[in-house]
Amino acid sequence: MTLGTVNRALLALCGLTLLAAGVSVLAGSWPLGGREEPLLTREARRGLLPWWAMLAGLGVCVLLALWWLLSQLRRARPAAVLVDTGDGAFAVLRGRTLEEAVAADVRAAVEGVADCRVALRGKRGAPALRVALELEPHAVPTDALAALGGPVLTRARASTGLPALPTEARLHVTPHRARRVT
Repeated sequence: MTLGTVNRALLALCGLTLLAAGVSVLAGSWPLGGREEPLLTREARRGLLPWWAMLAGLGVCVLLALWWLLSQLRRARPAAVLVDTGDGAFAVLRGRTLEEAVAADVRAAVEGVADCRVALRGKRGAPALRVALELEPHAVPTDALAALGGPVLTRARASTGLPALPTEARLHVTPHRARRVT
């Protein structure tokens, strides 16, 4: 099971628990002592915040929970890319496979790359790449961009059969300590 599956299962379990608690409160059943008993006595209510403040706090909590739920269900990147096979049919290329292949190609083709992270963005039929390059201190950024824009992206476009593969590159230089001269 993936992390997303576990996350959604735990979220569903929490939701069912909260639903059962809400039904129990509305029905006035077992933990509350019966339908005719008040939830809070008059003495207990005097020390509480005003009812509108409690409802506003609960409303904010519900809105935050809904925002989190929607962010869990939203897919940030396409899971696959459609590749034209040339005979009128399409093959499906996994998005993570494309990301890993481009990252490995960058590490092999670009000199001075300490780390490379590739993220697939866009839509299934029109993907785009976001490449984050961490360069070593001796690397030349213009050479790294030229190697990325030239052979690496040419091979990626050819392997996917896409006429264009928009790419955003972010460069970061690995910090290094000054050398001591003794």
